[in-house]
Amino acid sequence: VQLVESGGGLVQAGGSLRLSCAPSGGTLSSHATGWFRQAPGKEREFVAAISWIGGNTEYADSVKGRFTISRDNGNTVYLQMNSLKPEDTAVYYCAAGYSDYGIPAPYDHDYWDYWGQGTQVTVSS
Repeated sequence: VQLVESGGGLVQAGGSLRLSCAPSGGTLSSHATGWFRQAPGKEREFVAAISWIGGNTEYADSVKGRFTISRDNGNTVYLQMNSLKPEDTAVYYCAAGYSDYGIPAPYDHDYWDYWGQGTQVTVSS
């Protein structure tokens, strides 16, 4: 499965963006889906994840209350980002990991089987 991210861009602090993640050549069924980000000179970090069944979600403390992850009836997963801050500037990556239920290990990079190429989000002050 290839994951394709879209929706990145340049926005002023306090603004909003919505990222999308869709599979190409496969399906996200029976997969939890997550978002990670990597800023220049920093390690890739977990942002949010959503389960395949039940709509269970997990968020990093740094984005709780500002970001919302959701999944539509098809295969697309969204990350709604509000009240953006300059420190949210990073390349955002979509990831998918097999799971019939729940999100087994959202912070463990080894859990995630598939990764997208990333989309740049830049927040200006």
